[in-house]
Amino acid sequence: MFSPFADRHDAGRQLAERVAALPEGPDPIVLGLPRGGVPVAWEIAQALEAPLDVWLVRKLGLPWNPEVAMGAIAEGGVCYRDDAMIRALRLSEDDVQAVIEAETTELERRRRRYRGEVLAPPLEGRQVILVDDGLATGATLEAAVAAARQARPAWLVVAVPVAAPEALARLATRVDTLVCLHQPRQFAAVGQWYRHFDQTSDEEVLRLLGR
Repeated sequence: MFSPFADRHDAGRQLAERVAALPEGPDPIVLGLPRGGVPVAWEIAQALEAPLDVWLVRKLGLPWNPEVAMGAIAEGGVCYRDDAMIRALRLSEDDVQAVIEAETTELERRRRRYRGEVLAPPLEGRQVILVDDGLATGATLEAAVAAARQARPAWLVVAVPVAAPEALARLATRVDTLVCLHQPRQFAAVGQWYRHFDQTSDEEVLRLLGR
């Protein structure tokens, strides 16, 4: 059992050492999944001297438990749904669509807050490094990866400090390189692997982006 990370910046510095050891691809860019992935991504971008941006994605939480994902949406119109879970829980299509609509509204709010009128960064032909603060179900990163693939990067890397082994195994088939520091077998939630896991604010995201 490893000692928990002090906070997201500590996790990012440790993860940056592993990412920096990868072969350098063309025109690298680091993309943090807001909000919690951005402080981790910032440390990696600093280590690589690469540009930092956000890649917008929203978890689709269960109506009665928003922390449990039944899917995710990402910019570019990508919607990933765990249809097996949806069927098992007997969720109606109206229930699912209500969650999708609410999260689409929040995704658009964040796009306006973080980017304004600036377009998403071009990814075609680049080494793209997607970063989050952890991987539990994998739904948000599944959607993020699908959206990034549409932009035709040359080499797609996903980097996370900690992940549930099952989710990591599913994601590994969808990316070119997967970097993860720890895969604990007893995995309940990402926050249990951090001593300080306060919610990242919009203001902190903007500060780290330098906007």
